[in-house]
Amino acid sequence: MITQEDIEKYIEKIPPAPKVVQQTIRLLQAGELSKAAKTAMQDKALSIYMQKLVNKPIYGFRTEVTDVTQIFTILGIGGSLQAVYSYLMNILSPDEWHFFQMNRQLFWDLQAELTALWNKILKHLHKEDRELETAITLLPSSMIVAEALFREHKKDVELIRMTKDLDLSTILERLSGYTLFDISAMIAKKWEMPQEIVKIVLAASGKPAKVEERVSSAGKWMHLLLFYVLSQPRFIEAGLNDFIEFNVEYVEDIYEEFGEIMEIEE
Repeated sequence: MITQEDIEKYIEKIPPAPKVVQQTIRLLQAGELSKAAKTAMQDKALSIYMQKLVNKPIYGFRTEVTDVTQIFTILGIGGSLQAVYSYLMNILSPDEWHFFQMNRQLFWDLQAELTALWNKILKHLHKEDRELETAITLLPSSMIVAEALFREHKKDVELIRMTKDLDLSTILERLSGYTLFDISAMIAKKWEMPQEIVKIVLAASGKPAKVEERVSSAGKWMHLLLFYVLSQPRFIEAGLNDFIEFNVEYVEDIYEEFGEIMEIEE
């Protein structure tokens, strides 16, 4: 099955972020929105991705937005960072999925759904913070990791799960000592993403650790959001409902408020 050596080889194969993307991120972090948009336009694939992402129905734009500069202006610095980091996840995602019943379009939909609903939560909580906003973009990387690591061992995983009802992250941890979220953190470090984002995503695994309240709170909301989104029929059919174990006690204090937020019409 999967060993630490397998995981190390997987991390080594992950390419660094493209130079244009790195430059765009640095400019956004420096508050240079206009320069970031001009830089992003040098990468045709990035430009096309942002156009497709922001024109999904969940973003609610009445007319199609195609101009990259306009997209950056509409999204602002935080939203633009979200989109660029989401593009990095899209680069990492496979063209064909075999372990999960996914495809590139469904993965895009998942990214857009998580991002839009995360923004809705932050707006309700009156949280304006770039790192809180962009943390959601790293979450889908754990699904890409699961696909990459388990696709060659699908029968073995199914056999383990027939014996014990375990989620995928727990199975990986027992085999290698790493959870899927640990590996996502490794990816984030390789791409030089802020440490705060790494901490939040680790907290979103539902396994509480001793972290500052700000990180713990964000992790709770993200943990609950993940299960809310993955409970949709299309993601259940893809097999994502068996991703990680839902820690009810971890999110008990925000459960009711979360339900109220999801019911609020935009």
